[in-house]
Amino acid sequence: MERLCGPNLPFWPQANQTIHTDKPDLPECFQLSVLSWLPCIYLWAVCPIYLFYLKKNNKGYIMMSVLNRFKTVFGLALWIVCWTDLFYTFHELRHGSTQPPIYFVTPLVVGMTMLLATFLIQFERLHGVQSSGVLFIFWFLSVLCAVVPFRSKILQASSQSEVPDKLRFTTFYFYFSLVALELILCCFNEKPPLFSNVVTDPNPCPESTAGFLSTMTFWWFTSMAIKGYKMPLESKDLWSLNQRDSSEVVVRQILREWEKEQAKAKSEQNPSPLAIFSKSPSAGTTNHVEEVGRDEDEVLLSKQKEAPRQPSFLRALLRAFGPYFLIGSAYKLLQDLITFINPQLLRMLILFAEQKGVPDWWGFALAFLMFFTALLQTIILHQHFQYCFVTGMRLRSAVIGAIYRKALVITNAAKRSSTVGEIVNLMSVDAQRFMDLTTFLNMLWSAPLQIVLALYFLWQNLGPSVLAGLAVMILLIPFNAVIAMKTRAYQVEQMQHKDSRIKLMNEILNGIKVLKLYAWENSFKEKVLAIRQKELSVLRKTAYLGALSTMAWTTAPFLVALTTFAVYVNADEKNVLDAEKAFVSLSLFNILRFPLNMLPQVISSLVQASVSLKRIQAFLSHDELDPQSVNRKSAATEYSVTVTSGTFTWTKEEPPALHNINMMVPQGSLLAVVGHVGCGKSSVISALLGEMEKLEGDVSIRGSVAYVPQQAWIQNATLRDNILFGKAFNEQRYRCVLEACALTPDLEVLPGGDLTEIGEKGINLSGGQRQRVSLARALYSEADVYLLDDPLSAVDAHVAKHIFDNLIGPTGALQGKTRILVTHAISFLPQVDNILVMVEGRVSEMGSYQELLKQNGTFAEFLRNYALEDIVEEDEATEDFVEDETLFPDDTFSNHVDMVDNEPVVNEARRKFMRQLSNISTDGENPRNRSVRRHGCSLRKPSDSAPENKPQRPNMEKLIQAETAETGRVKLNVYLEYVKAVGPLLSVIICLLYGFQNAAAIGANFWLSQWTNDSRQNQTQEDVNMRVGVYAALGITQGILVMISSFTLATGNIGAARKLHFNLLENKLHTPQSFFDTTPIGRVINRFAKDIYVIDEALPSIVLMFLGTLFNSISTMIVIVSSTPIFAVVIVPLAFMYIFVQRFYVATSRQLKRLESISRSPIYSHFSETITGSSVIRAYGRHSAFVLMSDMKVDENQKSYYPGIVSNRWLGVRIEFIGNCIVLFAALFSVIGKEKLTSGSVGLSLSYALMVTMSLNWMVRMTSDLESNIVAVERVKEYSETKTEAPWEVDDKKPPPDWPPEGNVEFKDYSVRYREGLDLVLKNLTLTVKGGEKIGIVGRTGAGKSSMTLCLFRLLEAAGGEITIDGVKISEIGLHDLRSKLTIIPQEPVLFSGTLRMNLDPFENYSDDEVWKVIEHSHLHKFVSNQPAKLGLECAEGGENLSVGQRQLVCLARALLRKTRILILDEATAAIDLETDDLIQSTIRTQFEDCTVFTIAHRLNTIMDYTRVLVLDKGQISEFDTPTNLMSKRGVFYSMAKDAGLTQ
Repeated sequence: MERLCGPNLPFWPQANQTIHTDKPDLPECFQLSVLSWLPCIYLWAVCPIYLFYLKKNNKGYIMMSVLNRFKTVFGLALWIVCWTDLFYTFHELRHGSTQPPIYFVTPLVVGMTMLLATFLIQFERLHGVQSSGVLFIFWFLSVLCAVVPFRSKILQASSQSEVPDKLRFTTFYFYFSLVALELILCCFNEKPPLFSNVVTDPNPCPESTAGFLSTMTFWWFTSMAIKGYKMPLESKDLWSLNQRDSSEVVVRQILREWEKEQAKAKSEQNPSPLAIFSKSPSAGTTNHVEEVGRDEDEVLLSKQKEAPRQPSFLRALLRAFGPYFLIGSAYKLLQDLITFINPQLLRMLILFAEQKGVPDWWGFALAFLMFFTALLQTIILHQHFQYCFVTGMRLRSAVIGAIYRKALVITNAAKRSSTVGEIVNLMSVDAQRFMDLTTFLNMLWSAPLQIVLALYFLWQNLGPSVLAGLAVMILLIPFNAVIAMKTRAYQVEQMQHKDSRIKLMNEILNGIKVLKLYAWENSFKEKVLAIRQKELSVLRKTAYLGALSTMAWTTAPFLVALTTFAVYVNADEKNVLDAEKAFVSLSLFNILRFPLNMLPQVISSLVQASVSLKRIQAFLSHDELDPQSVNRKSAATEYSVTVTSGTFTWTKEEPPALHNINMMVPQGSLLAVVGHVGCGKSSVISALLGEMEKLEGDVSIRGSVAYVPQQAWIQNATLRDNILFGKAFNEQRYRCVLEACALTPDLEVLPGGDLTEIGEKGINLSGGQRQRVSLARALYSEADVYLLDDPLSAVDAHVAKHIFDNLIGPTGALQGKTRILVTHAISFLPQVDNILVMVEGRVSEMGSYQELLKQNGTFAEFLRNYALEDIVEEDEATEDFVEDETLFPDDTFSNHVDMVDNEPVVNEARRKFMRQLSNISTDGENPRNRSVRRHGCSLRKPSDSAPENKPQRPNMEKLIQAETAETGRVKLNVYLEYVKAVGPLLSVIICLLYGFQNAAAIGANFWLSQWTNDSRQNQTQEDVNMRVGVYAALGITQGILVMISSFTLATGNIGAARKLHFNLLENKLHTPQSFFDTTPIGRVINRFAKDIYVIDEALPSIVLMFLGTLFNSISTMIVIVSSTPIFAVVIVPLAFMYIFVQRFYVATSRQLKRLESISRSPIYSHFSETITGSSVIRAYGRHSAFVLMSDMKVDENQKSYYPGIVSNRWLGVRIEFIGNCIVLFAALFSVIGKEKLTSGSVGLSLSYALMVTMSLNWMVRMTSDLESNIVAVERVKEYSETKTEAPWEVDDKKPPPDWPPEGNVEFKDYSVRYREGLDLVLKNLTLTVKGGEKIGIVGRTGAGKSSMTLCLFRLLEAAGGEITIDGVKISEIGLHDLRSKLTIIPQEPVLFSGTLRMNLDPFENYSDDEVWKVIEHSHLHKFVSNQPAKLGLECAEGGENLSVGQRQLVCLARALLRKTRILILDEATAAIDLETDDLIQSTIRTQFEDCTVFTIAHRLNTIMDYTRVLVLDKGQISEFDTPTNLMSKRGVFYSMAKDAGLTQ
């Protein structure tokens, strides 16, 4: 530098000129060279990369604005100012006073740089940059570097009488003010570029237009935080996704790279021309890896080639997302390096506190430096996280998109190898794993780097004794690993218990009615509680392990410090532990803690992700369907479908399914395909669609195709959308379609007409309706060729006839189109043009009906087999047609009508249904009306059938109440509830324990600071052992207290979980039946599953972390305040800021989490729906539309996920800023109070302050999680406090043990209703039944037959009057006392999973012999004794492994076993075969001779020999007498008997 500055201007600062003076200054040469060049070097270095980047990412140009003009003008002015200096130097040179060369070099360099900056301003404008980070940093550096000369020039001027170098003095201040102005202008944003999509977007994400500063501090998110705080966010408030994160862009990137990979793998696979014997002629056109053919010569050849290289999905991912992710990694590297600056500054600060006579400014400078490094670190760290999370998010979009697109084109063989569930898992679980990994992937290299750096600094500090500490750390790793493994094992076990508990709960809730009727609740309660007990004991073990690992995690840094310090002081007499060594080491140990803990986690998640990667890669490498296999080019022939010598197979490995198929279908004809089951009829259709692999031959189809699969595929959309299937809506055509498919009557009964939302898989339509919707979709699509795969089998005979006549047949809506119909209905065959007969995958005959009959071949034989039964069916169908024009009840109601009685709730809704039906049916009393409307369109105006004028519609829907969701803040009493469940005393103890453990930690560190102060009084080694001993004791006490407090907390949490679950279960078993009728079971199960899970597992860990961080933050404040009391002043404003930020964050993030989880499930449900319907989607050519839909759903989900990530960054930056302020003030006050403080206490308060940031950040997160999860307590509590039924036992009213002795039953003025506010079901019944009488109860649907039995059991409580049994009023005794003395054989037999023995006798009141006896009486003896397990036979859930008849007999056996005086038989309807029915009737006649029997009869012949028959009508007694008398009266009973054909 001597050469540049000359001998008079020294370069290096002198100590007395800088450190030891109150007015420090830097030498002029240093100012002119280093400080001036620094920004210039930065800009020139960055420039080439930045220009290249701008060239690549051109966003369009921005119009010249006032702002831009000012920037440019100032830039040019700066250049002029610098060169003024330069020319002035030349001027001086001419006048003989030579300046050192630096006066030429610096103005020249700076001037050039200013020109460059001005050029960049314009270049950026032309490339659409709205705010420039590069220039912002440049101007910032320039201002920073100019501050020193700014000050020193003023100092010089004030020390001398006049300014020596007036011109340079003036130009410098010009320069300074211009640079400062540029910096200020740089903070403002330019307008968005012309034609950019930001302008057109209704709700653009402000990030794209945010300035550099705003991006760095995530300021642009603030508007969302404020909105979320004011009111709960909704999905319309979310910003639209950035273009670069949308599926459209991201999936395209990954697919491009993946196709390159596949192409590369393919070219490597077939290097020699010999090896290509690819069978498919079109191998070149597809993009899947050709399977190697299986010929002999082929196999020989393939031995010579090495194993083919698999295309690697990982490479594709790296190419697509690597570069972006690397930016994040660069930030991480920076952050890791900056982390180590603060311990060094801490060392300097402690040294500053030790030395006397150091000027104060040095301390202040250090304090601010600490603050700025911390601030820089915060900003950089969160940028890194942002990049990682966004990469993760894109990865997920890409993986989901790639899998979705692949799933639409894979072959059937590939589809068989992975189930729908597995593929959905690829999407949900595996994509999620990638996403989780990206956030920590950088730890793989960053953790070792941090460990190495920390050890290096520690070694410098303490020498080899660091190794002792390191050894302790390494020993803790296996300890943690063992705990992790055990915990995982326990988690698996815990899951099994949970699953079995939920399964049992599901059964209990599904069969709750039966449990109540049999009074079996207690037995099942015991079963649930037994499982729960196991579950809790596993939980307790897990919690104890958790406590151990918490202890390890908390005490690790302490143990390391202890061993290191102990070794250090004992190793050598000369080693003295002073404040600098101790606290710098402590802060380094704290840095070490994080990477050491993270490494094992990262490695394990890496292993998981690699498994996921293999699975995804395997799926994406599956074969794809060959789009060329069916020739769709329309050649002008009169045949619209031709197949010549076609051989097709489902998978390459299996033998062909269709051999040598030849068919030609003339344009506009109707071809029927018939044959036995499994002869390949459907395969023909699949082959025509190109779904099968074509081995040889040609297939060509002219024009577009519509396809109706055998099992109708219905989307989860409105009925109208299902029919339109992406076509435009045309009212006239739409009505015709509905009419032809007989859907009009159905629409009138659906709650929303054709805008009714159809559930997944068409759950709320009957099978026949689904099939007709599928047909309507085909008809609406107006295709050229219709492939109908047996559409008539799912509908009733008369509906089939209607559809054939109006739609498929020669006179139907499709006449003139080419139709291929697979069918079993022989009756329609005479009307078709041609018939194709399939036998075992070959075409056996083809021709018209008459021709084939003449040939007398396979077809004629086929006809003879089927004709008889079919013709009979036909007759019935025509008759039905007359009775029942609606086409509806048969189709949907056949399976409901009879169940109506015993489903009280549904009853009202059903009755309205029925009424509507009868209204509809009156429409078509006369079959002649129909023929007018048979063809063409309905003559009625469309508005007739439109749903608007149906006034009675709304009231039938609100049967199920909507579930209430909590929004907004959680109320305080919910927390109190939880505290109450844990136990108030225990809660206090837990808090005290946490207090003590933190006190111990503070104590240990205070002791350390005292110990370090020893070194100052005398340099001897006395009482080292005492110092080490006490330090160890305090630390170990802390460890033990941590463990105890974790244990106590765990115990408290488990106690709370037990209590909450017990109350919930207890209440649900006591809840009246009406609750279960109006509440979907899923909702109750959810309380037992999801909410109890949260209380069991999520809440405890959150509470643990929350308490930990809370007490941590408090203890930090205590430490800082105790060493510098003035700090207390700052706490209040900081706390206020903290709470302010926290409230904003919690409100917003909670709602964003909710929105995210709501929008996640549609992705998966849409996906599984697509896979099941992929053949339909391909047939209609809707492939790209579905891909778009999936992308939209993913984007919709990412729209709420993205603000979620950003909200965490936003919070992080703000909270860490508060933490950094704490560091700043702690340091400042230490400097101010330097005289009174020891270096030990300075070190103590600062090392605490440096740790607090982490605690504060976690505390907010935990508060937020606590709020989201404590809601579970509220939800469980809500269902633990629903209204209960009457008590099970009433002690002072217990009936005698042998009650009822005779079985007399008396109803007095008895009335009942189902629920408050509904009509009476039974009105003022009065009747008396003597013991031993057999009473039959009959009546039309909804007359109140089942209600009578429910009243006897008090499932319905009386609205008036009473029932007495043998003189005891049943309303006064306990429910169990009543129900255990009555027996019912219910209509549907309900069995529970468990042994057969348990199903008969859950309380084990009877001996095995008695049980065997009833089994014999109930005709089950043969079946049970043939079972290897005999009575221990395991019944599956719902008794699935027994036939319906056997289940009914098991219920009979239950009744025989209880053998009470009163038996109620709710006769099973159509469910049972006649044989079983006779068995039951005869058993009842013999075994229950002396009992009172009430039978609800559906078949009158069973009760013709009963004592009396009760005929109910609309809830009143219409007749009550012996069957013979009733017959002779010719009343209601007589007419019913006549209908049943019992009388002539």
